[in-house]
Amino acid sequence: MARERLHTDTREHILATGEALIHGRSFTAMGLTELLNEAGVPKGSFYHYFKSKEDFGVAMLTRYFAVYRERVGLLLADDNMGDGRARLLAYFRQWLDNHARCEAHSCLAVKLAAEVSDLSEPMRLALHEGMDAIVHRLAACIRAGQADGSIKPQLPPDETAYALYSLWLGAALMQKTQHSLVPLQAAMIHTEGQLAPCPPAA
Repeated sequence: MARERLHTDTREHILATGEALIHGRSFTAMGLTELLNEAGVPKGSFYHYFKSKEDFGVAMLTRYFAVYRERVGLLLADDNMGDGRARLLAYFRQWLDNHARCEAHSCLAVKLAAEVSDLSEPMRLALHEGMDAIVHRLAACIRAGQADGSIKPQLPPDETAYALYSLWLGAALMQKTQHSLVPLQAAMIHTEGQLAPCPPAA
C-alpha cells in the first residue's frame, strides 16, 4: 500500500511540476533535464512512469482535464448558483475573472492547443477529448436551463455549447496576443446575449 502511494505521489509530483513549468514558457521549450531538476527526481524515475516526453504530455493533459471536468461539473450542477442560465453565465464569468486575476497565465488547454496540435497527434487527441467533455457538460446545462425555462427552447444545446466554447477559446488566444481582457469581455457580452432569458409569459 505504501509502495503504491509512493508511486502515485511521485508521478503526480512530476506532472504538477511540469504543468507549473509549462505555464511559464512552453511544452517544447521545457527540457526533461529542467523538469527532473525542478522535481528533484532522477531520470530513471521519469521513464518508469512515462515512455517519452510526449507520453508525459498526454498524461499531463489527461490529469488537467480530469480536475477541470470535476470543477466545472460541480459548478454547472450547483443549484445554489441559480437556474441553468445563471450557472452557465457563472462558468464564463469565472473564466473571465481567472484571466483578470492572472493575465500572464492562461489555462493549460489554451496554452497547448496553439502549440502541440500540429506536433503531436496523441496530445492533440487528449486536447480534443478533454475539450469535447467540457462542451458536453455545457450542453447538458443548456438543456437544464431550457427545462427550467431560463434559456430559450429554440437554441440547439449541442451546437450552442460548441459555439460558445469555441468563442471563449478563441478569445483567450486573442487575450494572449493583445495582453488585454477586451476579447474576453466581448465574449462575455456575446454570451449574455446568446443566452438571453426567455421573455415573461403574456
